[in-house]
Amino acid sequence: MKVTYIYHSCFTVEEQEVVLIFDYFKGDLPRFDSDKKIYVFSSHKHADHFSKIIFKLAKDYKNISFLLSNDIKMNEKYMERVQIPEEARDKIQYLRKNETYQIMEDIKVETLTSTDEGVAFMVTLFGKTIYFAGDLNWWTWKGETEEEYQDMTKRFFTEIDKLKGRHLDLAFLPLDGRQEERFYLGFDHVMREAEVINAFPMHYWEKPDVIQRLKEMEVSKDYRDRIFDVMEPGQVFEC
Repeated sequence: MKVTYIYHSCFTVEEQEVVLIFDYFKGDLPRFDSDKKIYVFSSHKHADHFSKIIFKLAKDYKNISFLLSNDIKMNEKYMERVQIPEEARDKIQYLRKNETYQIMEDIKVETLTSTDEGVAFMVTLFGKTIYFAGDLNWWTWKGETEEEYQDMTKRFFTEIDKLKGRHLDLAFLPLDGRQEERFYLGFDHVMREAEVINAFPMHYWEKPDVIQRLKEMEVSKDYRDRIFDVMEPGQVFEC
């Protein structure tokens, strides 16, 4: 599989017959083979994860589907008002939390409940498993109350427990320096609970130094060699 980093939390994953695009809202997308089936995933409605610009792709790619978290749901009147292209409207499928969808014979999508908004995606693609967290993370912050900490921790652990022992060929995980000394906790927990083969940090707000910070920490010694250095838009990785 070929992985391309686009921007922030957006990545593309290309396989021989299929392209996956996750949480695109800005940046330069590669030009894809028009014969490939393209799936565009949006994990939730926040502006740094979703933009209606994705629907313009339907003009260039006829074999395209939009798999959107249910919190993005739009009615026909709204789609007309914001000028969603006609050719995109019947290619939208909304995915609910904690559901499994058989998209094609060889493509299955499972959803988890985010600890922020929307969902995380688990995509099984021709025998490979891809986990895209969206904003499912251990969002714990300095200065929060004990009640807030316990609530977030319980919700995060409950969701990540669903990954326990799962083989993940690719995992796209938040690593957000705004959490200060707690920036690595969610990333670290996933790496320990699941069998992650290739890990891609994201959501670091143009400050990729957090990747090296984590790699230099003792806590990452068992998995640091599986973390890719996602440093700038346009990087391509072969997995």
